[in-house]
Formats: sequence, C-alpha cells, structure tokens
Amino acid sequence: MPSILIAEDDLLIATMVEELLVQHGYAVCGIGRNVTDSLALAQRHHPDLAILDVRLADGDLGTEIAGKLAGNQRLGILYVAGDTTSAMLGDVHGHACLAKPYRPHELLRSLEIVAEMIVTGEASAPFPSRFWILPWTTCASANTAKHRFRSGDPSSADPVQARTGSGALGAREPSWPKRT
Repeated sequence: MPSILIAEDDLLIATMVEELLVQHGYAVCGIGRNVTDSLALAQRHHPDLAILDVRLADGDLGTEIAGKLAGNQRLGILYVAGDTTSAMLGDVHGHACLAKPYRPHELLRSLEIVAEMIVTGEASAPFPSRFWILPWTTCASANTAKHRFRSGDPSSADPVQARTGSGALGAREPSWPKRT
C-alpha cells in the first residue's frame, strides 16, 4: 500500500485519520501541523500520497506544501477543507479536494481515486459526495502527462463533470506503481 503524509493542524482529526488509514493497510509517514513540518516529513519519507488540510497551524496553507513539492509528478495530493473555494481557485497544485466534514469511507475512496489518477491519468466512479477533481490537474501516467479540463479560467471547471466521469477522465481499474 502507498505511504501517506497527513498535513492537519487539528490533532484529533489527524489522529483519527491516521488510525483509519493504518487500519486499511496504508503506511502513514507522519503528521505535519504546518508547512515546515510537513515539508520536512515529505523530504524525509517521500510519500506516495498527501492529505493536505487547506488551513494549517501558524496561518500556513496546505497549498504551499503542494506548490513546493510540485516537481514530484508521482505524489498524489488530496486537499481536505471546510471551505473548498480556496482549493478550487488559482494556481493550485494537486489532484482533488474533499470537503469537510467527510465520512471515513469518503476519505478512503478519495485516496483511491487520487492514486488512480497518478497511475493512469484517469478517475473512475463512484465519486464521494462533496469531492472534486481540481481544475488544471496534471496526472502522470508512466512518462506521459495528461492535463485535466479545458483551457481558460481555472474556476470554470465543472465539479459535476468530474464526479460523473465525463470529459477528459474515463474509467479504468487502478493499480499502484512499484516504487523505484
């Protein structure tokens, strides 16, 4: 199973997410409460996936973590946020966003979708409610990059299109790549 970095300033939520992931066979490489801690964990452990809260401790933003790790095309990024507009607008690096509050099965399914996007460049239904594939997502499939949605304003991406699987992403079975 892939290794996961959790960037979450609420330790109760972070601990519950960590326990859920471990129960489902994931390896959690650590919990960062701010950008500095999260980047240090990412550089030390090279996770496959990251769950990034948009608003972190010390006034930090999870989008800063993704921006600094943007060169790693094999890192799947799932934002979790109470206010998803900040993850949907602007030049945000990442693959998808899941709105808080979410249920455990929604988080697990969201991670499966992000992992699938990294491997195949595609995402398959079913999609959790309040889940969005981010506009301008770049997915690496082998050595090829695919760009999501259409040109123009990034805020114009249609979340319903992402949830229904229509548009640039089709349906395929995911498989996790071997780490090199």
